[in-house]
Amino acid sequence: MKGKYVVSALLAAVVSLAAFAEVTSLRGAQEIADTNTVAPIKPVPKMQDKLALEYVHQPPLIPHSTDMVQINPSNNGCLQCHDVDKYRRTGAPRVSPTHYMDSNNKVLSDVAPRRYFCLQCHVSQSDAAPLVENTFKPAGKFGQ
Repeated sequence: MKGKYVVSALLAAVVSLAAFAEVTSLRGAQEIADTNTVAPIKPVPKMQDKLALEYVHQPPLIPHSTDMVQINPSNNGCLQCHDVDKYRRTGAPRVSPTHYMDSNNKVLSDVAPRRYFCLQCHVSQSDAAPLVENTFKPAGKFGQ
């Protein structure tokens, strides 16, 4: 019984010493009290021409801002312009027929749940310099 108390006391001492050890951070040498400047949000063009695809099966890029587009389980703002029954009136590209198929290729009357959250695959472009060097070359006729 006495041994348990000794082990507990030693363990508490080790934990206490560890608490006073130097804390390292992913910030590197930056002090916690220092503040970082937040980079401004890069501008997204209000509207631009249809963007070229760079590779086979690439989801089309969104040529406009999506800041005000609301997508949640009860509402998909993209479908207000791009749905099959609305795209002719709005002049927007129609949602692909593949988005109306379930995983067994059964055609559904509404967008398939696995394709409902558009911004998982489709992204807006911004006027920003590349963060890292990129030597990617489009495949074949893509990128034209």
